[in-house]
Amino acid sequence: MCGIAGYLSFTDAPAPTAVLEAMTRALAHRGPDGEGLHADGGVGLGHRRLAILDVTAAAAQPMSAANGRVWITYNGEMYNFWEVRRDLEARGHRFTTRSDTEVILAAYLEWGRACLQHFNGMFAFGLWDARTRELWLVRDRFGVKPLFFASQPGFLVFASEIKGLLPALPPPALDEEALHHFLSLNYTPAPRTLFRGVAQLLPAHELVCRVDGTLRISRWWDLERTSPPADAVAAVEALLDDAVRLRLVSDVEVGAFLSSGVDSTVVVACMTRHIDQRVKTFSARFLERTYDEAAAAGATARALGTEHSAVDVASADLDALPDLVRHSEELTADSSMLAVYALARRASKDVKVVLTGDAADEVFGGYETYLATRLAGVYGRLPHAVRHYLVGPAVARLPVSDVKGSLESRLRRFVDADVSTPGRAHASWRRIFSEAEKQRVICAHDHHASFSPTATLYEPYLARTDSDDLVNRLLHADLAFYLPNDMLVKVDRMTMAWGVEARTPYLDYRLVQLLASLPSRVKCGVWGTRRKILLRHVARHVLPRGVRPGPKAGFNLPVARWLRSERRDVLERHLLDVRPGVLRVLERTEVERLVREHTAGAADHSHKLWGLLCLSVWWQQFMERSACA
Repeated sequence: MCGIAGYLSFTDAPAPTAVLEAMTRALAHRGPDGEGLHADGGVGLGHRRLAILDVTAAAAQPMSAANGRVWITYNGEMYNFWEVRRDLEARGHRFTTRSDTEVILAAYLEWGRACLQHFNGMFAFGLWDARTRELWLVRDRFGVKPLFFASQPGFLVFASEIKGLLPALPPPALDEEALHHFLSLNYTPAPRTLFRGVAQLLPAHELVCRVDGTLRISRWWDLERTSPPADAVAAVEALLDDAVRLRLVSDVEVGAFLSSGVDSTVVVACMTRHIDQRVKTFSARFLERTYDEAAAAGATARALGTEHSAVDVASADLDALPDLVRHSEELTADSSMLAVYALARRASKDVKVVLTGDAADEVFGGYETYLATRLAGVYGRLPHAVRHYLVGPAVARLPVSDVKGSLESRLRRFVDADVSTPGRAHASWRRIFSEAEKQRVICAHDHHASFSPTATLYEPYLARTDSDDLVNRLLHADLAFYLPNDMLVKVDRMTMAWGVEARTPYLDYRLVQLLASLPSRVKCGVWGTRRKILLRHVARHVLPRGVRPGPKAGFNLPVARWLRSERRDVLERHLLDVRPGVLRVLERTEVERLVREHTAGAADHSHKLWGLLCLSVWWQQFMERSACA
């Protein structure tokens, strides 16, 4: 795991070394173990190293092959690199390191760009081929590793994070359409970012740029459904166990994030099958009872025999908000980032690598939103008068609750949803600001009215599959849209902030393809009524007797209560006292109303306020500082 950056000139001008150095050093947190640069004419590659495989200097990057014809800067892990290496050795290739980077170079020389089909891993890289005079940028199948780029008059730059691009670019400007979607989602859907002119390369996509500035982006992989196995439980158990085994390849110690839920519990149980020493595990601990699962996670850790640490997460940790925003700059405003940030900080004292249970919900059907979308179809058939004059007002009168996952909050979201289509209903469950609310909170609302409703962004992903299994289509949409834009951003940025590599066994593409071949009722019951039932069947085979994973908990924070009580100062400092700051684009009176209603307990606006807080801090860090520079 590392930080990468690069520059390609479209003119006779050489790549500016000082700019390349600044780009690379902006990513130092991603790679604290070393720095490397390569510049030759108009191309420059930079690398910050987090040494995990072959920690010797021989495996440093950028790395070259074929007498300097091909150069690469690479971030990630190719878990099956020993298998690919043996294949390449049989074809006459020789290796001088134990790194997967050298294997990628040899695979490119052997198979060209088709080498990607041989890789099982998470990765983003830039490869320069001096013979073809082309720069090749690649992102892994599911977008575990980030890759940003910007094409400017005369050059193209790329980096693992946007801060790695900024030294080469003009002062940043706001992308207003990206802001429009961010307000609905609390994350920025790729390929856009809040930085105008800066794009994300989509998962499973590649970009080829020639020295004349010609640029081509295409998809290099798509989900292929395999024939469903005769015994789904046995097949999933075998593949999941192998996915964990592969993700233990490392020359440094590997730990894990552990909650009381089935996702991470199964991963850790599989780890204990393949590691002789005790696995180091880490969980979050909250003072608020309905949010805390530390006791249950501790009991699971004892049953699995791990060396366990619980990390306290409290309202005082909100002081880290500027750090969270600096690392999730595109922007993503998921409050659970704070817990992952705290876990990674603690884990970094003991390990460089952790396995996580992320993505199990997207492949096994772990969200109640799948059932909600099916129920929305039924609810939408009720007479309009019943929905809007009977059910809606009745739910609106329910008292506001700070309890995690309260029935009141779920009912409010359900009756407020747009149930006109499955895609819009599904998008509504995670909606922050509705289209009407955005018109009130954005200053230039007439301009934003021309942008497409954010809910329509889900439609193309639902349409990519021709299945008549609605829940499977929703799973595919979450895998392709929600997961890489929110959940994977959270995990990558918060762990890499502390130089820790997070690996996700549930995103082994072989496992994802197998699960995609199964009817949704096998994975999560009819209509999604039995969430992750298939994984729970696997757990019975994998877990020691007596270990019973609890219900889904996650790392959600009691932000609603914190902002209403002991941390109201955060709202004042970062949102109301900014003059003019982000209020250049937001209506102050509307922001003040949201704060007033929330702190008075008249409504729960915590998701809205968290997004606005992050946006305000982002504005201070990137818009105002650049203007003053």
